[in-house]
Amino acid sequence: MKRLVVLSGSGVSAESGLQTFRDNNGLWGEYRVEDVASTEGWRRNPELMINFYNGMRRKLKDTLPNEAHKIIASLEKDFDVTVITQNIDDLHERAGSSRVIHLHGELTKARSVFNEERTYDIGYGDIKMGEKAPDGGQLRPFVVWFGESVPKLSEAAAEVENADIFLIIGTSLVVYPAAGLVTLTRGNCKIFLVDPADINISLPNLTHIKDKATSGMKKFTEAVENLK
Repeated sequence: MKRLVVLSGSGVSAESGLQTFRDNNGLWGEYRVEDVASTEGWRRNPELMINFYNGMRRKLKDTLPNEAHKIIASLEKDFDVTVITQNIDDLHERAGSSRVIHLHGELTKARSVFNEERTYDIGYGDIKMGEKAPDGGQLRPFVVWFGESVPKLSEAAAEVENADIFLIIGTSLVVYPAAGLVTLTRGNCKIFLVDPADINISLPNLTHIKDKATSGMKKFTEAVENLK
């Protein structure tokens, strides 16, 4: 069974109603990145950041996976699939994907300010100021902010290096270090990009499906029919 690695970004979840950060009217238009997604923001106003992610978590509770998530999950019937996602939602898992690497953390988990490795499942509930982890540290969202390392990057890189097919979907490939994963593919790896925007990337084995996630995934399944 061929190894298919999927790198997904916010464009996959956008069709489920979750705002992306960088598009027009995205979350970066409502909040400064320095205030809600950086270590500096946490030091300045942790309560603002806790409330911001509490709001995202409440919205996620009522959000459903879309057809793109479901098609990605269904690929496990014919391929050995690993999903590497830049998204902090749980829509891939809820759609049925069994192996998901979250590069930027998970919204449904919290961690102590003292320990980035030990996490606690909180589902869709709120985190409160003063709420402590067992080690005595304030609980905070299990989200990788600007200024922090990406702990799952080496695991993701190992998957990409062994991929027969690499699918990039819903990401503009401008967020590093995740965007650099495409450079780790083997020479015979088939690369597919599903995104409606023009992308400034030139690879000899790249097929660009210029479409949004849901309709683009239908075209992708047709394109890989002879690669099973």
